[in-house]
Amino acid sequence: MDFRKRLLQRLSQDDIHEICFLTQGTDNDSLKEELYALISDEDVRVSYNALWVFVHFDLSNNRWLYAKHDELIDKAITEKHEGKKRLLLTLLLRQPFECDTLRADFIDFCFETIQSSHESHANRALCMKLAYEQCRFFPELLSELSNCLEIIYTEPLSSGVKTARRNVMKKIQGKIH
Repeated sequence: MDFRKRLLQRLSQDDIHEICFLTQGTDNDSLKEELYALISDEDVRVSYNALWVFVHFDLSNNRWLYAKHDELIDKAITEKHEGKKRLLLTLLLRQPFECDTLRADFIDFCFETIQSSHESHANRALCMKLAYEQCRFFPELLSELSNCLEIIYTEPLSSGVKTARRNVMKKIQGKIH
């Protein structure tokens, strides 16, 4: 299948489900790799659509992306396109974060995104959740995250960002006490 040609077009839910079906299972890892290469395509529509398909992977096929963890972080940190950044952050939120493999640059990126009023509401909310997933291992980082979330409390926030903030604060309070 020529994924690139397919991803150049507007995708319907049926298209997404079909591509997910074609790439499911370990026998189709080479097709997943082919699709994964397209998230770096120079055409924004192709790369966006490739990411969009990965967001729709079921849990067992999503595990295939775990090996791409650091690459996805690198892409999220450097991505300028808001929508592609949102999809990359969504993919990262579906991955486990382990205490011994945390990256300071990604934690810093999440904190900066949370505090940036220039970032989209979705990306700020995703970074709150991702920051918690990384900071939960260390009380001092949880305290820093709590302070960061307190600082933005005075800003006018969207309902989605307020909800994400409130939910992360509840999790922090449960860990600290």
